[in-house]
Amino acid sequence: MKVIEIAEPLNQRVLPQEDVVLALGFFDGVHQGHQAVIKKAKQIAVQKHLKLAVMTFDRYPKIYFQKIDPEKISYVTTLHQRLEKFADLAVDIAYVAKFDRNLAMQSPQSFVDKFMVGLHAKVVVAGFDYTFGKKEIANMDTLPNFAKRRFEVVKVSKQVMQNQKIGTTQIKQLLNKGEIKQVNQRLGYPFAFYGKVVHGKARGRTLGFPTLNIQPEKQQQLPGIGVYAVKVQVDQHWYQGMASVSHNETFGNNPLTVEINLFDFNQMIYGKEVKVEWDKFLRPSIKFNSAEQLIDQLKQDKIVTKQYFLKKNKN
Repeated sequence: MKVIEIAEPLNQRVLPQEDVVLALGFFDGVHQGHQAVIKKAKQIAVQKHLKLAVMTFDRYPKIYFQKIDPEKISYVTTLHQRLEKFADLAVDIAYVAKFDRNLAMQSPQSFVDKFMVGLHAKVVVAGFDYTFGKKEIANMDTLPNFAKRRFEVVKVSKQVMQNQKIGTTQIKQLLNKGEIKQVNQRLGYPFAFYGKVVHGKARGRTLGFPTLNIQPEKQQQLPGIGVYAVKVQVDQHWYQGMASVSHNETFGNNPLTVEINLFDFNQMIYGKEVKVEWDKFLRPSIKFNSAEQLIDQLKQDKIVTKQYFLKKNKN
């Protein structure tokens, strides 16, 4: 997959000069709703013998329009995770558009002319709620008027689970509640993110449960506070373990941390990037009266986690 960064004004020299089927959206999470859009676009691309292109933005457009501090925005999938998912879905070209004042000031017609026609789209595919300006004016129902017969418009209907629209906002809410099972159902794959192994207080080692202290990518949405069954990829190998997202309440008031006790693992990997895959919520985070009580609970957590993975691997 070729990744091409674009911005307004659009530099035609960086663009492939070939017709494409273009899938549009921000695609945070690349959840089942997003996948329906990309898969539909891929189907059309194969039928028409065209390449599949996807366009996303480098940040949420609402950061500009609502004047939100970009540092306060979190993502279910950071940009490089989104690009990984696009590649998994057999996208040929991924356009990453810089969302700044120049882009935000484009009229709907100008946006269509430059970022749809200008990207050589012969078919534009997007979800039913995609907009490219004020939603009353620039939506999937009005897009054919702006297209002026220069490309075909395909609207993908709402994807629903448990009578609710599958959407990024809903997934974020479920993540905050620790509802990993429901999150993974809506994503269509296990929620995961990358992080660097950093030095912590080495408290887990003194308890007999050494942990990897994970520093997630900047602006990565985390699961809610609690204890989880996870898998961690280290150097292409996967290890089972249990993760705590907490303030380590038993030992005072501490910053939020992600700490993971891996089973059958005894390596020093400080500074290494790992991938953490979240499988199951085990229990809420609890403030224990003593380290001994915490150790007893961790022993029980380990038993439960191993039983969970054993049962899962048999199914």
